[in-house]
Amino acid sequence: MNRIALFAGSFDPFTIGHKNIVDRALESVADEVVVAIGVNYEKKYMFSLDERLEAIRKVYEHEPRVRVEAYEGLTTDFAKRVGASFILRGVRSVKDFEFERDMAEVNRRLAGVETVLLFTDPQYACVSSSVVRELLSYNKNVTEFLP
Repeated sequence: MNRIALFAGSFDPFTIGHKNIVDRALESVADEVVVAIGVNYEKKYMFSLDERLEAIRKVYEHEPRVRVEAYEGLTTDFAKRVGASFILRGVRSVKDFEFERDMAEVNRRLAGVETVLLFTDPQYACVSSSVVRELLSYNKNVTEFLP
């Protein structure tokens, strides 16, 4: 059975922590990962959708088990469209875990989609994508946090 994980990205930059989660999923719980970038055309973001998709595709250009796609609407609906066995979520802290656990229950109850939570390796857990976005807004060099 082909286990497809949907890793629903945010609108923030794709960080080393995100890559760590996707790579670990491929090692342990998934045969394939769809990295999905949520789209909301009404909002303005630091990077265009094309820039985000290109950056993540470049990170995984030599990994055929990773697809990068954009989607609109509910993550659970998109998970069904791509045939995902489960939604993959990264956890950086206990606070993250509590929120993600609650969201996993909502996804299961409302859409019948299971969620797999993976803790980010500690060395990648200190800086979230929102912190990277904030640093970028001040023109700080954040290359050490990006894959």
